Amino acid sequence: MKAPAGALLPPLRGPEADAGSKRAHLYRRIRSAILGGSLAAGTRLPSTRTLALDLGVSRTTAEDAFAQLVLEGFVERRVGDGTYVSSAIRPPRIDPRAPPPGVALSARGAAIAALPTHLDIVKVRPFRGSQPDTRAFPVRTWQRLISRRLARRATRMLDYGDSQGYRPLREAIAGYLASARGVRCTADHVIVLSSSQQALELTARLLLDPGDTVWMEDPGYPGALAALHCAGATVVPVPVDAAGLDVEAGRRAAPRARLAYVTPSHQYPLGAMLSLQRRLALLDWASRAGAVVVEDDYDSEYTYENRPTAAIQGLDDAGRVVYVGTFTKVLYPSIRLAYAIVPGGLVDAYVRARRMVDGHPPVLIQAVTADFIEEGHFGAHLRSTRTLYAERRAALIDAVRAELAGEGTLGPAGAGLHAVVHLERRSDVAVARRALALGVDVRPLSAFHHGPAPASGLVLGDAALDVRDIRDGVRTLARAVASAGSDRR
Repeated sequence: MKAPAGALLPPLRGPEADAGSKRAHLYRRIRSAILGGSLAAGTRLPSTRTLALDLGVSRTTAEDAFAQLVLEGFVERRVGDGTYVSSAIRPPRIDPRAPPPGVALSARGAAIAALPTHLDIVKVRPFRGSQPDTRAFPVRTWQRLISRRLARRATRMLDYGDSQGYRPLREAIAGYLASARGVRCTADHVIVLSSSQQALELTARLLLDPGDTVWMEDPGYPGALAALHCAGATVVPVPVDAAGLDVEAGRRAAPRARLAYVTPSHQYPLGAMLSLQRRLALLDWASRAGAVVVEDDYDSEYTYENRPTAAIQGLDDAGRVVYVGTFTKVLYPSIRLAYAIVPGGLVDAYVRARRMVDGHPPVLIQAVTADFIEEGHFGAHLRSTRTLYAERRAALIDAVRAELAGEGTLGPAGAGLHAVVHLERRSDVAVARRALALGVDVRPLSAFHHGPAPASGLVLGDAALDVRDIRDGVRTLARAVASAGSDRR
């Protein structure tokens, strides 16, 4: 009796083999082994009978996998002799994980690849990010609106859309911003985007040349800093104090800057509000310097002590402000809808650039969001979540006072989805590391500075947490602070 011959293959194991087709899995594994060089040209493969016995699959499964490999030229069958890896296969010359020879990243690509990343997680835990509570979103209302839209105009909702955005949504956004934020615009100034980050990327791409100087809040939003760096801009850090961006410091450092990025309603991450005096000074500087102000109004809907302050854009008579807002904080993160309010002379350029990126957001989601706003659900959701988050912010204030007395003080806490605890004697990096080991996820304030951090602190997102989770989280954070030592370095 002739002994079985041919290369040995390891058994099919793991969730991939269980979840999908065993034939497809076997095919992919043999193909990968051939392309990777572990099965060289001319290697004899076992018969389908032997393969089926070795791997615990049916002979039909093995035969189907071989047939596909023969069809694609990876293996060849020799009558009366067996099945072999095709003689046309050549071993790989380079590590498949290494960059192709002679191919290098562009300067922009290298800048992107060098950016620090902060992994997003699905599970919400204290005190991760500036996240809304998705449990508070009216899912049934949203589901009803989607069903109604599909029932009425299913085909239209599935077609390509306007790169500037679904017009009824643009009209709804313009109406909302006029009444709630004092923004002066029409639907023709609104561009619907997939995220506020996309708005920053497009703005940097359209308005900046490599080497242009830009004012950036220090500390500030890392996503904005990334967009500016990737555009090749020279970023000038401008300090922030209790009145927001120090406009005079910016004037002294870079009087002829091309652009200034600000978060005036709720400075990210410190929470300060830009004073009226500085708002006017910023607009005056922009007009004289021929610069643009990018106003990122990322979570101004949530104020707990006073009415929201009107946007800078509403004070602008010279067309110097690009206003950016998002629905990811007020509705739910995966909606991937945001918007930019652009001066009239720039709208066409933004729309063309937006078309080149990804065309437009899903028409159905835009239409449902327009319905959500126009029928009053948006206002109702804002009122209910504002009350909910205010209760949680009060719990955070009380917990910090009780658990971190003498160790940390809370910064401005009257607005937004996060607040900052300023540490007295501890290294925020060390505390954050110890807290993470205890199951509490906080970001060190020093991570938001462009250079050496003048102060130590922790950024705490509280909106998505129940009051009990907030109290327990601060209690755990106090343990991390106490065990971190007193070295501020």
